[in-house]
Amino acid sequence: MKKLLSFSAALLICAGAMAQDYTKYVDPFVGTQGTGHTFPGACVPFGMIQTSPVTGAVGWDYCSEYIYTDKEIWGFTQNHLNGTGCMDLGDILVTPVTARKNRVNYHSTFDKASETAKPGYYSVNLTQTGVKAELTATGHVAYHRYTYNQTDSAAVLVDLQHGPSWNINQYHSQVNACEVNWEDNQTISGHVNNSVWVDQDYYFVIKFNKPMTRLTNLPLMKTEKGNKMVISFDMKKGEQLEMKIALSSASIAGAHRNLQAEVPGWDFDGCVKAADATWNKYLSRIKVTGTDEQKKNFYTSFYHALIQPNNIADVDGDYRDSKGNIKKADNNEYYSTFSTWDTYRAAHPFYTIAMPDKVDALVSSLVTQSEDLGFIPIWGLWGKDNYCMVANHGVSVIAEAYHKGFRGFDAERAFQAIKTTQTKSHKLKSDWEQYMKYGYLATDKTEAESVSSTLENVYDDYAAWDMATLMGKTEDAAYFANRKEFYKNLFDPETKFMRPRNSDGTWKTPFDPTGLAHAESSGGDYTEGNAWQYTWHVQHDVPGLIKLMGGKKAFTDKLDIFFSTKLESTLSDVTGLIGQYAHGNEPSHHVAYLYALAGKPERTQELVREVFDTQYSPRPDGLCGNDDCGQMSAWYMLSAMGFYPVDPVSGKYVFGAPQMPKFEVTVQGGKTFTVEAQNLSKENLHVAKILLNGKPYKKNYIDHKDIVKGGKLVFVMKK
Repeated sequence: MKKLLSFSAALLICAGAMAQDYTKYVDPFVGTQGTGHTFPGACVPFGMIQTSPVTGAVGWDYCSEYIYTDKEIWGFTQNHLNGTGCMDLGDILVTPVTARKNRVNYHSTFDKASETAKPGYYSVNLTQTGVKAELTATGHVAYHRYTYNQTDSAAVLVDLQHGPSWNINQYHSQVNACEVNWEDNQTISGHVNNSVWVDQDYYFVIKFNKPMTRLTNLPLMKTEKGNKMVISFDMKKGEQLEMKIALSSASIAGAHRNLQAEVPGWDFDGCVKAADATWNKYLSRIKVTGTDEQKKNFYTSFYHALIQPNNIADVDGDYRDSKGNIKKADNNEYYSTFSTWDTYRAAHPFYTIAMPDKVDALVSSLVTQSEDLGFIPIWGLWGKDNYCMVANHGVSVIAEAYHKGFRGFDAERAFQAIKTTQTKSHKLKSDWEQYMKYGYLATDKTEAESVSSTLENVYDDYAAWDMATLMGKTEDAAYFANRKEFYKNLFDPETKFMRPRNSDGTWKTPFDPTGLAHAESSGGDYTEGNAWQYTWHVQHDVPGLIKLMGGKKAFTDKLDIFFSTKLESTLSDVTGLIGQYAHGNEPSHHVAYLYALAGKPERTQELVREVFDTQYSPRPDGLCGNDDCGQMSAWYMLSAMGFYPVDPVSGKYVFGAPQMPKFEVTVQGGKTFTVEAQNLSKENLHVAKILLNGKPYKKNYIDHKDIVKGGKLVFVMKK
């Protein structure tokens, strides 16, 4: 019996040693310098909370409120956007403070060497205040622990006026209403309404593990409607203050329920372990073979892709809709933070492979929000819409899910949402009457971005056609079949570019295909891009575009010029340049794969390797552009596996070349899909042949249905 017990114990020890830790490869600091706009703080997958340090909050550089090279920390806010090009959230700034008279502010320098972060945990030593600050999180609760290492008084600043802003003169004006209640000497609750990117209501409960000894309300500027207070505690040197901050989109009672359900006691280390376990559970769905640097890039990308969309429903399903009504979410899931102009391209296709258990809820959330708003959210945030970007690619997300066989949502409601979105004009971003009258959005009738808006709308029309066709909706399919051809109306056969066109049919002049445009800053007919970049935006009909260009040779010759002609970018969003190609911005993301569809797969393979070598690295400045809610990261992961969804709705992933030796992907039903790159090396970057389940495979793409069946895809590599 003794020998048996010893043997069992040895098995347990062995099993523990064999358990893989995927979070050790994640570096939350990647993308926190330069244009990446990521944040290093603590969160869990798809959670409402992202508690993270603030080193600044004014201007485009501070969309995530943090830059790696800054020298001061202002405090810690409880929710953040990941890698966006606009700002919002940054709610409830708190910071540990110690006695100091005549303060200008409560910022503190910090020991950079002490700053650490991993999934679900962040820590730093604040040098001016002598406090070690540690953060962790659950879905709805930020959990802070402060160790006070100085002998003077211990306190916490709670700033309910704080928020990110574009303009320093407007920094203190975004709060419209603020309510604060002291429930007892350890608990504060309240409600704040503010306006940054959207008009947002959030409800909170803050609970301390020690009683307050003194409360000091700080003076406010005349324009401020928030609240700032310093809360003092009786503590000795070396003691720890713990603070839990629960949020709700619905009510203070909801915040209380969230707190009680997720963090009922005081166990900071246990919360850190639980967050780490949750991240490991998700990250383990893809097992990667490669160097430590490759794993760091891959799993950090995986991490960034799962920070959002965010479940803003309470633990009991309560949420507040766009009109302010409290409703109940199915299965207690109601997602927002839908940056679909970015994420329809690769992030949502990635979810259909690696996160199939989330897809139905994401689609249902889009459909429900459309019924509140009157259209599918263009850029959904906190259950509302900020109307950012062009077209409405939630249409693509829904149609893609239906095409790929997801049926855990109401398809009739979903298609009605698509049809209403694509045919009923609303106050911003849609003018279907003009679109149908001319077959394009005319530059002299459209405020800005006429070419991009037309081309991106056409893709959504195609998505609507695809879903209507699959559902047997003959009349709707015929209607959208006509509209999915509208891209041809902006192709100028003389210049071979997608060109702005007037309502009388004439081309806009003068015309410079290299001229960059951005509606918010410079007007123009393109969205964060130019004619070179948008001419390729016919994701659903590459053969049709090839025909317009004059055949495959003319098509690939123009691609050659595109990737070799230098672009002098003057826009912060147009970065990561390889010729005119801008990997730091989404309209370019599929273009390298067009070579493969035009008979030159070797050129796709070479460009994919170039992007990997030049545009991604596991450093704070390692992202060449905004991560854009996981889109940059999803491009990396899918391309690393050897394929990319040029046309997401079709379910087809166009082959490039794998960049790591092996991937084992857990797909729907617990099956495994393995990708293997034989003979892969720095020199062997081209694909000699492909085998699927041991048989030669001749197509230039793989279909989603073949991936989710499980099996083995082998790329044999050569020089």
